Amino acid sequence: MGQLFRPMLSGRTYLAAMFLATRFWLGTLYFCVLLIGVVAGLSGALVIVGIPMIVLTFVLAWGFAAFERQLARLWLGVDIPPMSAPRPQGRSLWQRARDHLTNPVTWKSLLYLVLQMPAGLVALFLELTGISAALAMTLAPAWYLLDRLTGPAPGGVEFSGLLLRATGNGTQVEPRGLLVSLLLAVAGFVLLAWMLYVIAAAGRGWGTAASWMLGRSSAEARLEEARSVAASEHARAEQADQSRRELIVSVSHELRTPIASIRAHVESLTMREAGPPLDPETARYLDVVARETERLSALVDDLLAVARADAGELKLTVGPTSVSQVVRQVREVLGPIARRQRKVTLVERLPDGDPPPVMADADRLVQVMMNLVRNAVTYTPEGGLVSIEAAADGPGHVALSVADTGIGIPPEDLVRVFDRFYRTDASRARTTGGFGLGLSIARDLVEAMGGTITVVSEVDAGTRFTVRLPVAAPAEVEQRWR
Repeated sequence: MGQLFRPMLSGRTYLAAMFLATRFWLGTLYFCVLLIGVVAGLSGALVIVGIPMIVLTFVLAWGFAAFERQLARLWLGVDIPPMSAPRPQGRSLWQRARDHLTNPVTWKSLLYLVLQMPAGLVALFLELTGISAALAMTLAPAWYLLDRLTGPAPGGVEFSGLLLRATGNGTQVEPRGLLVSLLLAVAGFVLLAWMLYVIAAAGRGWGTAASWMLGRSSAEARLEEARSVAASEHARAEQADQSRRELIVSVSHELRTPIASIRAHVESLTMREAGPPLDPETARYLDVVARETERLSALVDDLLAVARADAGELKLTVGPTSVSQVVRQVREVLGPIARRQRKVTLVERLPDGDPPPVMADADRLVQVMMNLVRNAVTYTPEGGLVSIEAAADGPGHVALSVADTGIGIPPEDLVRVFDRFYRTDASRARTTGGFGLGLSIARDLVEAMGGTITVVSEVDAGTRFTVRLPVAAPAEVEQRWR
């Protein structure tokens, strides 16, 4: 029973009553303005009148919805989320229009405005009828006393009307009539309390509907918050990744000078013509220094290539390139090293006639083939054989292959050999100089030149890497050599 009378003591109940009483009048205003705008927009010229009127209607509807949102927050005391998510500055007019049209609140708020008139009419009728009847019943004793003390109204109609006819037609105050009027007053008071209770409940229900239709849902808010956090984390990750790439590029450039200096001094010591010959121990130490210097230099070059590729700074000059020249250059550079360091024989296998030129960056193609040959030499036991082959591969393509008689690659590792920093045999790679970058860089460069790279391998039998590149068109070859 206490819950029934509690709304009578709350000021929020009377604000809710005022809010419900205004629904029909404001809803009629919204409906008329929106209807006129839509009709004028659809019946007018498409560009001159139609589109501006439709846009104006959407703007007015958004303004009405924002006003209703504030009204519901103030009078109903509901916490309504924002109507739209915050957007970054500098967005174009079209982007803002697209955000507005894709916002669910835009269409839910339109429905809210349209429903105000019919729902407000029902609320206004019930509110006025119920409160009027409750107040009339509550004032029954006053009507009774006024009727008995003033006498019949002119024309023979009693002042109290039909309500007090049940108390009798006499002119004196009677206990029975006074008791009936008091009972009617109590019933009216209970009815008034019940009406205020219903009004308070209707206000809460209306506030819930306003919160759902005039603001983003909690799921949308959480999704937007998650997107904002993800965007912030993505920006931080991008900044950290950019800093990492810049650091790698800077360090790589700085390391090149001391590495070149060490290499030059070691070569001067090992290749000197004057003076006494080096003792075997010193020569062995210098040979180790030379190999590790070459290894460090290769790592720096690979890291620099990776950083440039990630930063989009790895520029290629693609044009007709002689496959035979690339194969011979790689063999001349790495053949002596393979024999001296690994006792591996490096051979070239070219067809009788030179293969047609391919579309590639000559320097980058040499880098790719050197990476493949170094990798093959590294994993080929002493006395093994590594071959560089080139041949036509179907119409319009040439295949360059690097095959070895090495330890091979297990089937479970074949799918990952082109991943960065992945090594099929980490313990062996540490001793033979692998870093897990050469094959990844080779793949990136070949794909950037419009080709493909594949691998087939058999454990304890050998591995073959094949680079497939498109043949240069005759017109391009003629233009290159003109």
